[in-house]
Order: sequence, then structure tokens, then C-alpha cells
Amino acid sequence: MPGCQKEIFVPGPKNILFIMFDQLRWDYLSCYGHPHLKTPNIDRLAARGVRFDRAYIQSPLCGPSRMSTYTGRYVHSHGATWNNVPLKVGELTMGDHLRDLGMGCWLVGKTHMKADAEGMRRLGLEPDSVIGARVAECGFDIFERDDGMRPEGPDGFYDARGAARYNEYLRQKGYDSDNPWHDFANSGRDDDGNVLSGWFLTNSDLPANIREEDSETPYLTRRFMDFVRETGDQPWCCHLSYIKPHWPYIVPEPYASMYGPQDFLPPVRSEAERQSDHRVYQGFMNNRIGQAFSRDEIREKVLRAYMGLIKQCDDQMGVLFDWLEQTGRMQDTMIVLTSDHGDFIGDHWMGEKTFFHDAATKVPLIIYDPSPEADATRGSVCDELVECIDLPPTFVDIAGGQASSLDHILEGHSLLPYLRDRDAGPVRDYVICEYDFSGSPLAEVLDVEPDAARIFMIADKSWKLIHFESGDRPMLFDLENDPDELNDLGTDPDSKDVIDLLYDKLFEWARRPAARTTVSKARLRQMRGGAARTGVLIGVVDEDGIEPELSAKYRGRKAPDKRA
Repeated sequence: MPGCQKEIFVPGPKNILFIMFDQLRWDYLSCYGHPHLKTPNIDRLAARGVRFDRAYIQSPLCGPSRMSTYTGRYVHSHGATWNNVPLKVGELTMGDHLRDLGMGCWLVGKTHMKADAEGMRRLGLEPDSVIGARVAECGFDIFERDDGMRPEGPDGFYDARGAARYNEYLRQKGYDSDNPWHDFANSGRDDDGNVLSGWFLTNSDLPANIREEDSETPYLTRRFMDFVRETGDQPWCCHLSYIKPHWPYIVPEPYASMYGPQDFLPPVRSEAERQSDHRVYQGFMNNRIGQAFSRDEIREKVLRAYMGLIKQCDDQMGVLFDWLEQTGRMQDTMIVLTSDHGDFIGDHWMGEKTFFHDAATKVPLIIYDPSPEADATRGSVCDELVECIDLPPTFVDIAGGQASSLDHILEGHSLLPYLRDRDAGPVRDYVICEYDFSGSPLAEVLDVEPDAARIFMIADKSWKLIHFESGDRPMLFDLENDPDELNDLGTDPDSKDVIDLLYDKLFEWARRPAARTTVSKARLRQMRGGAARTGVLIGVVDEDGIEPELSAKYRGRKAPDKRA
């Protein structure tokens, strides 16, 4: 869809620090309006950069959301629709684009990416080769990958590599266990020494049995500092991808005791929602997660930990930003801070994130650009619709490339104009979010086939439509008059015209040529009429019917008679 803003190509800062928190709600930061949870360090970044108030993810689940952010492409395009669904071996990521421009692209923390092992085998890519390792790690060079998940069940570990190096660190610090990630960093302890697992929500209000400085968030901050010290002077983009405030919901002191009922916001939900006739929506509200978070006593236990985890994240941002100032990096490093999705925490009778209210699909996005050209926008708030797929084209422009030349691959739009021009206009009319629940227990409960277990959200500034491939009716929310999204207008006959209009836009989006990634739009324009210049003259009646130059090779030629 054509944008109406001008492109700005100005050499950018030397480095990019791309910070992503996991499961951080946009409205649980004080710069986004939370009245009790003060986050002065993230607020400080917003005061020096641009805060985006309408930033949306492309899927309300870790894996597919991150794959969209890393590729700059919708889930419908890259195909990694669920956690541990591999990203196709041929998909380009921000690392591929940035290395072509002379900028390294590194990971410290989480990606939740699964390698396309079969595709790599077919192409002969060895995982321990440079190219193979990058393909297997979502285009990043790895300083330290830590997906922050080492749960273990009767079938073994969820992720055999999860928290492996962090566990080694904890053992070196004296946390003796076969899995200190669980037994110390993500569990409490009673007076008899029993481990009280953080997986059980009833334990969320207990302090984690770990020294605060050894917990996951400070650990990753220090690992990023190690990365910078060891990198040298080469330009870099570093994806500092924090694990928290994602569950298990438990946090060490002093954060475990910081917040109580006086700090909690009431849940955003209504009895009308509870009585909804929508089969799929009922499924999300009535699953085990929804039932747990609908209990006030459980929600309050979780909120103590969730808010404490966010406060710890903000304090670590203070440590990080102070260190960048002291080392001179604040002057040559763009800083991007966002989340991969939100968390319902009991709103709309749900927990987790796998539905389409703003609690899950809208995320914080703050960008600090140290360039003098960005002085005019410092401390400003952008109200335009943006998507997380806009980050890779932004990084390409910052690294000295032109994202517009990659618009056959990158489906987002560079945010650079918003960083350097207060008058930059909108680049899109709507945002898209998708969820494929074909591999979840809900698909079995609802008896939905895999191809039908998909949901699409399309939203503009006024309306949000949720479409169900299962054949269930759409849901509709009036975002201007019902910002809490409590009143579903999907069955309202007076809303038919709005629903039809949003469906037209959804179909427009679905018709885009997303798979045509090997030839640029500029090259396609050059190809028009190009066949004639290589001698292919289709439909030409005689030599007078086309320019002499194009038929020169076919005129005035002699040949002996070979017909006999």
C-alpha cells in the first residue's frame, strides 16, 4: 500500500542496540501511563527519543512474532507460524541485510528460533559452518544464546540447549543442582529447604531463591557489556533479548516485596464477555490459563512478580544506559526498545497472550537516535500505526542502505522519517496480526482442522476486526468509543458496513505478492518490453510494425536455398 511520507536517507549512527523484552505489556511502563509502576530509566530513553503509541506485533506468540521482527515479513509470508516451527532456510533476516552493508549482527539472549534442519540438509549446509550457523540461528552471529527456558517433563527437556550457559554460570556461583535455572532462579524455597516451583502460580508471590545480581536480567546485561568489550571497532547491531518478564512469574528480592494490592490495576473485563456466544473466544477464556487468571487471588500473586520483574528490567536499563554513557557508546549507538508481545494477566478473563486485544498485540516501542538530524523529534510521541516488521528496514537505512530497494522482500516501512521529521505522515492504513493455533490443545477441543485453526486481526485507528478461518463469525471492536475492547460488535447489524470495509482491506493485504522475493520491483519495471530488445518480437505483423532498432537483426539478411 503506498505511503505518503518522504524518504530520508542520512548516514546513521555506527551501532544499533536492539533491546527486546519478553511478554512486556506496553501499558506497564510509566511513560505509557501506568500510575504505580515507575520506570524512570525507560522513561529517560523515551525523553531522548521517539515513543510510538500504536506499535503492533504480527503474532501474539513468541516464535512467530520474533520471526516477523527478524525478517521484516508477515507470518503469512515467512511461514514460521508457531513456536518451534522452523523458519524456512531461504528466508532472509536482518543479519543478512546488515552484513551486506558492512554491519555485524549479533545475539545476546533469546530468539525462540528453530532451525530448518531438513532444508539445511537438502542444501548441504553444515550447522558448524559460518553460513550454516547463521542460517540455524536466524541470521545472527551468536555471542550468547539463552532462550531462558529449561523446563523438564516426562519426555525430557523442552529445549535441550535452554539456559545451558546460564546454568553453568549458576553452578560456578555455588547454586548446586542439576537444573539451577529451575531450582534457584525460577523457584522459591520453604524453611525446610523444599523447592517451591515457579511453574505453580500459587508460588508467584514468593521471592526467588537467588541473589538478585545472579538472576537472569542482570546476567544478560553483563553479557551484553562483555560483548561490547570484545567486539572492537567494527560496526555492530546487537540484539539484546531479555527473557523476562516472561513466566515463570517469580522474582528475587528486593523486587518480590515491592508491589501489593494498592499498586494493582483492576482487571479489564466484563460479565458480557464471560457470556459471549463466540465458540473460539469462549475456548480461550475457559482454558486452564484463562480459568487460573480469572481467579483474583492468583492474578494478584502473579502481579506482584510481574511488576517486580518489570521494575528489575527498568533498573537494569539504568545500569546499561549509564554504562553506555560512561564508555561513550551513547553517542554512536541507536537504541531500540520493544517487546515481542504483551500479557493479558486476567484482562478479558484470559492469561498469556494468544488473542488479539491490545493487552497482547500492542507493544512498547521506543527508539533513540543519537544523530543530530534526530534532535527535532526528541521526546516526541508518534501516533501513527507501525508494526514490528518496520524495524529491519529501519536498520537497513541506518546502516547506510536503502530499504526501499528491498521492498520486494521487506514488507515493513522504515521508521527513520519519524525519527528525524515531526511532520512525517502515515505509511499504512491498517496493521495485521495473525495466530495459527493448529498445534495447540484448543484446536483439538474445538475439533478444528489445522488449515482452519487460524485467526487474523486487522485494525486501524478506529476499528479492530478479528477473522476466524474456522468459519466462526468475526469479532469487531470500536476502538474510539470502546478503547478497553469490552463490547464485541460482530453481530451488530449496524456495523455491517464497517465489517465489510475491513474485510476488503484484509483481502487487499492477502493478495499482496509476498512470495515474489527474488526480483525487485525496480527490476520488474526494467523488464517491461525487455524481451523485444533480446529479439522476441511477438505479434509484429511486418518490419514496419516495430522500431527499426529492435528488428535490425532480422532485416537485410541472406541465406542459401536449402529447401530442396
